[in-house]
Amino acid sequence: MGPKTKVAVLISGRGSNMEALVRAAKAEGCPFEIALVLANKPDAKGLEIAAEAGIEALCVDQKPFGKDREAHERAIDAALRARGIEVIALAGYMRILTPFLVDAWEGRMLNIHPSLLPAYPGLDTHARAIAAGEVEAGCTVHLVTAGVDEGPILGQARVPILPDDDDHSLAERVLEQEHKLYADTLAAFVRTLGPAAAN
Repeated sequence: MGPKTKVAVLISGRGSNMEALVRAAKAEGCPFEIALVLANKPDAKGLEIAAEAGIEALCVDQKPFGKDREAHERAIDAALRARGIEVIALAGYMRILTPFLVDAWEGRMLNIHPSLLPAYPGLDTHARAIAAGEVEAGCTVHLVTAGVDEGPILGQARVPILPDDDDHSLAERVLEQEHKLYADTLAAFVRTLGPAAAN
């Protein structure tokens, strides 16, 4: 097996999906390594978790950039390229991206969303699915494009909505599936890239 694809995980909080990817990357035969965990907030708990796992944990704080989101993303992009990152995995990164970063990493940036896209993009997905009387929910891994939660779907996992579910109980069960789906889908995705994925 050749060198592993270098993945950066972008987080804003605890990053439980990041933790799942870190665990998956340690498995024998996994085609990717988590080379960097990057947060936009210095108090993101996931930075500590990454550092404890021996992974470089970096904060590019959004505050000094004020409303200039592209300038913030240029700093992130520079940090990613300096480390030879090949693929970005968004894991609870709570910033709407500008065209700059989306275009710079087109076809190499993944996101996980807690609904069966194209249904329920955006926030409050579980409450909205329950309110609509849906019989199942789930999660989707997709490529990031300019539209929010609109990119090509790479993988989905389905979870039944139980009669006594509320948004919290449903979210917990979906999250379990997210952890497995993200790792499996990322592994399958990087295998399709082949060598020389980095720009």
